[in-house]
Amino acid sequence: MKSKTKIITIDGPAGAGKTTVSKELSSRLGCVYVDTGSLYRAVAYEVCRCSVNWQDDEELSALLSSLSFDLKLQTGGTPRLFSSGQDITDYIRTPEITKLSSDVSAKTLVRHALLGFQREIARNSDAVFEGRDMGTVVFPDADHKFFLFADLKIRAIRRYSQNNNADILQQSDAGHTQTLAEVEEAISKRDQNDSSREEAPLKPADDAIMIDSTDLAPDEVVDKILSYITAR
Repeated sequence: MKSKTKIITIDGPAGAGKTTVSKELSSRLGCVYVDTGSLYRAVAYEVCRCSVNWQDDEELSALLSSLSFDLKLQTGGTPRLFSSGQDITDYIRTPEITKLSSDVSAKTLVRHALLGFQREIARNSDAVFEGRDMGTVVFPDADHKFFLFADLKIRAIRRYSQNNNADILQQSDAGHTQTLAEVEEAISKRDQNDSSREEAPLKPADDAIMIDSTDLAPDEVVDKILSYITAR
């Protein structure tokens, strides 16, 4: 990682507020925002589109070597993600892709394939990187590291509301819209999967600043993060 660029990592489980906080933080700091989770969703999307058996390392490796991702970065805005020239940003947020991305992201092949891509962004831009292993694996020498967490029920309510207000398809292939209870169960399962996987498990970096966002508004979390950055 190039020392001239400033890198801020924000890790944490689903629904902790990482996306909203990271976007606002990058906007206030005037740097780009990188949603690394979208990259794993993109792999899951291509696995589905190409009908690849992701549990077969040979098939998965062949797919990964054929992929060409391009992330159009914006200051404070949502990056547009392109796969082989096609904008897939609006197709990677369905419950099926979300679940599959959690499974696929546990594969060493996938994480290694995306590692270089993420670090290349950091060589060229000051950035806020949102993810699950940004501070522990991808950028262990980041300038500032934060880990957001919140009560499970609060996180489920946030994700449920986000899904219902999104301008993208939030239904399963069977046409079933997720209930709040199903969202909470899905988040709980993902917490377990992400925390227990052998490859880059979800956990705070030893030097990360922990922030409980349960009772905080996004702006309050951003203010708290900025106070730590300024203090340093």
